[in-house]
Amino acid sequence: MLTAFARAFKTPDLRKKLLFTLGIIVLFRLGSHVPVPGVDYKAVQFCVDQAGSSNSLFGLVNMFSGGALLQITIFALGIMPYITASIILQLLTVVIPRLENLKKEGQAGTAKITQYTRYLTVALAILQGTGLVATAKTGALFGSCAQAGQIVPDHSIFRIVVMVVTMTAGTCVVMWLGELITDRGIGNGMSILMFISIAAGFVSALWGIKLNGKIAGGWVEFGVVILVGLAMVALVVFVEQAQRRVPVQYAKRMIGRRAYGGTSTYIPLKVNQAGVIPVIFASSLLYIPALIVQFSGSTAPWATWIQKHFVKGDHPYYIAAYFLLIVFFAFFYVAISFNPEEVADNMKKYGGFIPGIRAGRPTAEYLSYVLNRITWPGSLYLGLIALVPTMALAGFGANQNFPFGGTSILIIVGVGLETVKQIESQLQQRNYEGFLR
Repeated sequence: MLTAFARAFKTPDLRKKLLFTLGIIVLFRLGSHVPVPGVDYKAVQFCVDQAGSSNSLFGLVNMFSGGALLQITIFALGIMPYITASIILQLLTVVIPRLENLKKEGQAGTAKITQYTRYLTVALAILQGTGLVATAKTGALFGSCAQAGQIVPDHSIFRIVVMVVTMTAGTCVVMWLGELITDRGIGNGMSILMFISIAAGFVSALWGIKLNGKIAGGWVEFGVVILVGLAMVALVVFVEQAQRRVPVQYAKRMIGRRAYGGTSTYIPLKVNQAGVIPVIFASSLLYIPALIVQFSGSTAPWATWIQKHFVKGDHPYYIAAYFLLIVFFAFFYVAISFNPEEVADNMKKYGGFIPGIRAGRPTAEYLSYVLNRITWPGSLYLGLIALVPTMALAGFGANQNFPFGGTSILIIVGVGLETVKQIESQLQQRNYEGFLR
C-alpha cells in the first residue's frame, strides 16, 4: 500500500489528484470545528468534556460526523443524510419500476438517480437538523450536564431557523466536497470523507484507553488494544477479499465472418456481499426505541425497560437483538441488491452458461443457492466482527463506537482497500507495458 502511494506521488497527474484530495480533507476537518450561529460554544465544550464517550445514544452519528455532531458545528450532520438517502434510493429501486428503468438506462439514468439522491439528502438534512436543534434546545443532547439547557440561549423561531438552515447548507457543502473528490481526486469522495470522520477520533480514543489503564501506567492496556486491533484488521482484510467464483463459459458465435465468444470467465460472489450496510441498518434501528423514550420523557414501565436494556451496548438483550438484526439485514440487502434471475437472463442472452447447469431458470436457481450458502458465513462474520471487538474493548474503557469496533473497522478497511485498488489501477494505466516485455 505504501509503495502504491509512493509511486503515485512520483506521477505528476496522480500527485495533483492526491494533493487535491488532501486539500478537500483539510477543508472538511476545518468545517467540523466551526460552531453553528446561536450556540453557546463554552457550554457545549463543558458538556462534551463532562460527558466524554458516555453519550452512546448519538454515538454512531457522532462517529460518522467526526465528532462534529455533539460539538454542534456547521458540519454537524456530516455525510449521514447522504448515506441514508443513497440507501433509501437503492431500496426503492427494487420497489418502484420507474427507478428500476432509470438504473437500466446506463449513465443518463444513473445521473438522474444521483439528482434524486441530492434532493432527498437536503430533505433529510432539514429533518435531522431540526431534530438536533430541538434536542439541544431542550437540553436532552447532554442529559446529565448542568449547562445542557444553556447550549441554545436564544429560543426564538428566527434563531432556530438560522441554525437549521446553516446545518443543511453544511450538509450540502459536504456532499459537494465528496463529489469533487470523486470527479477530480482519488477514490470515492463520500467513502473517503466517511473514512476521515471515523479516523478523526482514532488517536484520542487510543490515548483515552492509555489514560484509563491501570497496569504500568496504562501502557499494557494500550499495547493489548493495538495488537487486538491489528488482528481484527487482518481478519477483516482476509474475509473482505474472499469470494466464490462461479465459472461461466461463453459459446462461440459467428457474426459475419468473425467469431465471437468461446471465452471462460467467472461471476465473483463475495462472502460479505452486503458490506457494512447491515451493521448500519441494525444500529440505526436499535436507536429508535431509545430516541422515542428520550423525546417522550415518559417514566412508564415500558420506557424504564427500554432504558435499562436497549441504551447501553453491553447488555445481553441489546447484543442479542443487534446480532439477529445484522443477520437479517445481511440476507435482506443481498436479496434486493443481487438478482439471480436478471443475471441468468443476461448470460442466456449473450450465450453464456455455467458448466453442468442449464441456461435460464436452472442457472438462476443455482446462483440463488450459492448466494444463500455464502451469505450465512458472511452474515455471521458481520455479527461477530460488530460484537466481539465491542465486548472485548469495553473492558479497557473504550466506548462501543471505538475505531477498532465493528462498524468503524469495516468502513476503514473497506475504504482503504478500495482506494488502494483505484490508485493501483490508475498507475497500471499509466505504466502498462503490455506486449513490450
